[in-house]
Amino acid sequence: MTSHISTGLRRPYLVWLVPVLWTLSLGLWGLSRQNSVWRDEAATWQVAGRSPGEIWHLLGHVDAVHGLYYLLMHVLFEVFGASTTTLRLPSVLAVAVAAGCVALIGRRLAGPWAGLGGGLALGLLPAVQFQLQEGRSYALIAGGAGLSTLLLVSLIAQTGAGPVRRTRLRWTAYGALVLVCALLNWFSLLILPAHAVTLWWARARRGVVAPWLLASAAAVAGALPLILFSRTQSGQVSWIPPLTWHMMIGPGVLLAVGVLGAWADRRGGPRTGLPARLTAASVGLPLLAVPLLGLAAASLIQPLFLDRYVLFSMLGLALLTGAALGAAVRALAPRYPKASGALVPVVVAVSAVALLPVALADRSPASRVDDVLAVAGEVSALKRDGDAVLFVPAARRDTALVSPGAFAGLKDIALSRGPAESGTLKGEEASPARISAALREQRRVLLVTDSRKAAKPSGSAADRAKAAVLRAEFTVVEDREVRGRRVTVYERHG
Repeated sequence: MTSHISTGLRRPYLVWLVPVLWTLSLGLWGLSRQNSVWRDEAATWQVAGRSPGEIWHLLGHVDAVHGLYYLLMHVLFEVFGASTTTLRLPSVLAVAVAAGCVALIGRRLAGPWAGLGGGLALGLLPAVQFQLQEGRSYALIAGGAGLSTLLLVSLIAQTGAGPVRRTRLRWTAYGALVLVCALLNWFSLLILPAHAVTLWWARARRGVVAPWLLASAAAVAGALPLILFSRTQSGQVSWIPPLTWHMMIGPGVLLAVGVLGAWADRRGGPRTGLPARLTAASVGLPLLAVPLLGLAAASLIQPLFLDRYVLFSMLGLALLTGAALGAAVRALAPRYPKASGALVPVVVAVSAVALLPVALADRSPASRVDDVLAVAGEVSALKRDGDAVLFVPAARRDTALVSPGAFAGLKDIALSRGPAESGTLKGEEASPARISAALREQRRVLLVTDSRKAAKPSGSAADRAKAAVLRAEFTVVEDREVRGRRVTVYERHG
């Protein structure tokens, strides 16, 4: 591989193919995470199992921001069946696409080694490794961001007017990609100000700026109904803590690394027919910095700062990392041509070994706050036909929704309307008085809740009623904790 890339690119496809295969291998390694699924993925799993009508009913109450993703996963579950592979493989494929895009952008702006290094670096970044095997939408957005950025770079770099039909198709594709990403999660629209900075930095000609404004406006207009409606469900993010200075330490370090990468590539790599200011820095630094800083600014008004919302900003960091590696290769090449050809593979290999503890941790069930499948197994082992089951808080009902077979024969005595019927994720529970009355008629009850370490006091009157009756009239006969969840068996006194 080294000789082909360093001697005239006789096989230029290796620059993007190797990162794609590398990222796929990282994603497929330990994909099931020892057959564990945590609460966020459980939401995807249980909603994907509903009918399109039931999903639409849910979106009218909660999680409208994830509507397109849930519908996509519903189709995949229908076609391929519900499994951890079906749940997570879309994320793996999307990050592999993003890695290929970073490689192609890096090759065009800073040379083949920059492209190869950046593409390989993306899958190693800790934030990306975590989301690489996550059954949520953020990796898919990263893939879309990679494609839209690649299109933008090609349009800025296009010399002359170009074929009108082809140019229009590219702008249409750009706007469509931005819109689809926004419908997956509208925080992805932060890519537009990042691209605006790139256009300004690169001094893009009017023939590029005008259609970009049109495509961007169309994408925002298409996403606006979702944005406005999802704002009525802002309670869904009420748990996010206010932004504090220490929450910005990690992003600050990433920005510093990105600036160093841009500085290292200040002279640029092999470039032919490109605008002078269209560089890895002018593309990568805005892509890294603007979404992170934009989300931080928005969080000063309402707490929203979760780095996964702007996972796509890591494409900018990977591109700048690749640019720095490309610059190092160019610096070494005159005096140490053989060593320069081995630099990128060696740095990637050393980085992979150094980050091995992170990779192993991310592929362990302990990397997530809980595991809904493991506690379902405990319930299956402890239950007896006719037992009652309670969930505290009610959101812990997700384990029964994902593994209904484990709860067969149990009576969910607190539930008045099921999740699909009520258009909710956890269902609607009866009044505290009715729950207490139903509980007093039981001889044996299984309580599914959080582990002692993860449990938080519940403000729900229904949960307080459950606890009061269990404490006064029942005795604990079995208590097990597993991967962030707890199942306790109660039997009536006497």
